[in-house]
Amino acid sequence: MGQLGYIATLNGVIFLLAAGAAGLALYNGLQARWALRGCRFGRFVEVRGVRLHVIEGGEGMPLLLLHGNGASAEDFMTSGIFDKTAPHYRVLAFDRPGFGRSSRPIGRIWSAAAQADLIDAAAAKLGLGRYIALGHSWGAAVALEMARRCPGSVAGVVLVSGYHYPSPRFELALSALPALPLIGTVFRHTLLPPLVGLGWGWSMRKIFGPAAISSAFAAATRELACRPSQLRSIAAESFLMWVAAAFARSRHADICVPVGIIAGASDQLFDAPAEALRLHAELGNSMVDIVPDAGHMVHQTAPQAVIAMIDKIAALSSVGDARLSGR
Repeated sequence: MGQLGYIATLNGVIFLLAAGAAGLALYNGLQARWALRGCRFGRFVEVRGVRLHVIEGGEGMPLLLLHGNGASAEDFMTSGIFDKTAPHYRVLAFDRPGFGRSSRPIGRIWSAAAQADLIDAAAAKLGLGRYIALGHSWGAAVALEMARRCPGSVAGVVLVSGYHYPSPRFELALSALPALPLIGTVFRHTLLPPLVGLGWGWSMRKIFGPAAISSAFAAATRELACRPSQLRSIAAESFLMWVAAAFARSRHADICVPVGIIAGASDQLFDAPAEALRLHAELGNSMVDIVPDAGHMVHQTAPQAVIAMIDKIAALSSVGDARLSGR
């Protein structure tokens, strides 16, 4: 009887755990469906089996905005950069694959190079011609690859808080675990979303510090970042950063378009000023701005510095285009 009672108790515990996990997964799934409410809606462009969501506005030279890991195109709405540049540029803010409303097909390695080719193909499908690409954080890696791989269509790039010379970091490998099959899938759909929510305040202080946290960004991004599908994308890109550190390029001298480099002087994620100055020294066609009292989210806390750099790169690219055309 004692053994039978133990087995019955164990079965009961297993049943309760399974029921709790199922209930948590159902709740997280419902929350994920509501996460995009209130976010600005644009249009979709189908490219190479990916359904990319893009928000578009304004007229003039095309300006592509690429967000960092964990964010979405909404990042450029809450920062004000989209609306402030739209009077002078044709602005297109993309949800990169797996973020916001964009799909991220499984079975492909969505490296910075792969995303660069994808975004450039989307730009071609939209008939943009030559454009400026701005990338923040992980998006900066994509923008830099676009400059390297697509010099015929990229007129210039602006890199904000870029991790240009990645080094191996244990936390990157650890944060990649939710991308694993089976156990990672269960974790993403059950415990990880509430854990991310509990640590959200600490994460915001980390990426914004020492500047004040943008309440608009924090509110708009929290539910998006807690979606199981987006958590998979976040984990996958963390792993790709770790891979990039293991097989890092030592130089970027093959970049031939104008490059604007911006970093917060007090970035708490990594030594962004040193990365920015090192890249600037390597590139003969670059400008750099280290923004005082700013952290990793420098585009949120000092959007005017980012917009000023966009204008400088646009002016340089226009001069370059005029020379090419013989005017």
